[in-house]
Amino acid sequence: MEPKIKWGIIGPGKIARKFASDLLLFEDAEVTAVASRNLERAKSFASDFGIRYVFGSYEELFESNVVDVVYIATPHTFHKELSVKAIQNGKHVLCEKPLGVNLIEVEEIIKVAKEESVFLMEGLWSRFNPSIQKAKELIDNNEIGPISYLHADFSFYALDRGKESRLLNPELASGSLLDIGIYPVFLSYLLLGMPKKIQAQANFLENGTEAQTSILFKYKNALSMLYSGLKGESKMEAEISGAHGEIFVHPRWHEANGLTLKKGEEVEKYNLPTKGNGFVYEIQEVHKCLKNKLMESKLWSHQNSLDLARLLNDIRHQIGAKFPFES
Repeated sequence: MEPKIKWGIIGPGKIARKFASDLLLFEDAEVTAVASRNLERAKSFASDFGIRYVFGSYEELFESNVVDVVYIATPHTFHKELSVKAIQNGKHVLCEKPLGVNLIEVEEIIKVAKEESVFLMEGLWSRFNPSIQKAKELIDNNEIGPISYLHADFSFYALDRGKESRLLNPELASGSLLDIGIYPVFLSYLLLGMPKKIQAQANFLENGTEAQTSILFKYKNALSMLYSGLKGESKMEAEISGAHGEIFVHPRWHEANGLTLKKGEEVEKYNLPTKGNGFVYEIQEVHKCLKNKLMESKLWSHQNSLDLARLLNDIRHQIGAKFPFES
């Protein structure tokens, strides 16, 4: 029997709880340790998931020898520092998206991972979602012909949250773009690549938080219309239109349970229910990479993370979104 892959959880928040629940579905995984700056919070998390090792600081977990890989689920602003520290202590890293707040941070994390020869992947779970995988397969097989138009949005109401929440506090890299706008940008990049031109507009709150952003990506023969916002809900159905048909990824498309392929009068529905909380497929990819001693995923590579960070940087530059801690 092969040894289990031992996971450490960094930042025991809501997302980490969903992730840890999905880890429990794997026979070859063990949720071994959890770390938080709040020891009582870490103890509560450990009690809920049967975790053996509890640490009151992230550094203590990194310096221990009890885990193989860590899942970093802290606010964006801590991703770079914690990823680098974990890597320098020989730990493999799955870090929640965005991998870094800006391109410079992403470049630094990847550089250190290559130097230390450890596995690193950005936790962009939608890349591994069965519906997204199926949509890409249909497009790669020319089922709808060359793509001419893509529309994707992600929006919900968040202005009633506290000013210190990660979505509304500029010191925590607040705003819609890095938190949820990353998904529409990712989808266009995944299916159409790097655009030739970007146009973006945004509205801001009084404290400087970007509250909604509209983006137009221009390709040689296609256009993508993308939107993210914190001021109200959107439909969240992704539409991909080609010369011979359309694909509709069902709401909420970034975590979809199916899609519809429409070609003229012919309509075919694909029901692709996700397992657990949806992190299962991302975890499977990490396990596959670790067992094959890979330093990065072929499905979401270091270059993919760099490209995505570059697109987000360009959008932020256009709309004038800058955080107080950025020079």
